[in-house]
Amino acid sequence: MKAYKIGPQTGLDSLHLSTKPDLVAGPGEAIVKVRMVCLNHRDMLVLNGTYGARRPEDRTPVSEGMGEILSLGEGVTGLAPGTRVVAPHFVTWLDGAFHRGAFQHDVGITHDGWLAEQVRVPAAALIAVPDALTDMQVAPLSSSALTAWNAVVEVGKVKAGDTVLALGTGGVSIFALQIAKMHGARVAITSSSDEKLELARSLGADICINYRTRPDWEAALLEATGGGGADIVVDTAGQATLRQSIDAAAVNGRIALIGALAGQAKEGLPNFGAIIGKNLVIAGIAEGSRAMLARLVRAIEVNGLQPVIDRVFGFDEALEAYRYLHAGTHVGKVLIKF
Repeated sequence: MKAYKIGPQTGLDSLHLSTKPDLVAGPGEAIVKVRMVCLNHRDMLVLNGTYGARRPEDRTPVSEGMGEILSLGEGVTGLAPGTRVVAPHFVTWLDGAFHRGAFQHDVGITHDGWLAEQVRVPAAALIAVPDALTDMQVAPLSSSALTAWNAVVEVGKVKAGDTVLALGTGGVSIFALQIAKMHGARVAITSSSDEKLELARSLGADICINYRTRPDWEAALLEATGGGGADIVVDTAGQATLRQSIDAAAVNGRIALIGALAGQAKEGLPNFGAIIGKNLVIAGIAEGSRAMLARLVRAIEVNGLQPVIDRVFGFDEALEAYRYLHAGTHVGKVLIKF
């Protein structure tokens, strides 16, 4: 089979196409014929050698994708060859609370990923894709969409009428916007680009704040909400924005910390007392479980949500897809179709 390898992890050009033997399913495993994959920020970090420890050079990357079952190992029941499937990349986190052991089997990181004609996955992690959903609706669900679902629904406990604030217009934030609107919430979103804010507005964003012209975006959010603030803050920027996220949060608000795209904080937390004074909950989000993904897939099926897809590349154009993602001009997901 054809498969990409991450090589020496010295930059995007480390990625190269190779061939590997066809996979064989062991007990409890499934071999999935890959149909479509979705790139995420951490896929670029892997090629740069900056996502934890360096990996074996023959590791196949990409943590998110979908396909159809090619073969099943001994002991697998309830699935059949030809079934379209999707899976979370923490394939041992099936249900319940997060556990650190999930990091020990992280598809595309600790184990070979989806950027190949075949991928090996524990069958218990697989979710059958409903016939009503297209490949393009499902391929981007198991990473940024699942993270957004965990932040807004599982941790955030969103309800109709809540105000949800999403920072930036990356994959997690756009999915947070769509998922929150699906639940009847009011959504605020930030960006440095008026063009990207217009796209967010077309998706239903109620409050759009350009943080380049309003670096005090937390004050702008409070102005727009009559001082009420956000019930749920989806913070993808990390330490550098936590102070503002705390100020932007409503009393009894929930702040979901997802990434660190804005780098290190330049100061401590002078508003630390507000965490107690507002009775805030601050939670770190590490993707989600198989059970969460199943609920997300069902919600997509019932509501007909269409992920925002920026561009689709061919399998032989994988490096171009990485470069396009790295340029940062996209809004929505970058896919690779087999």
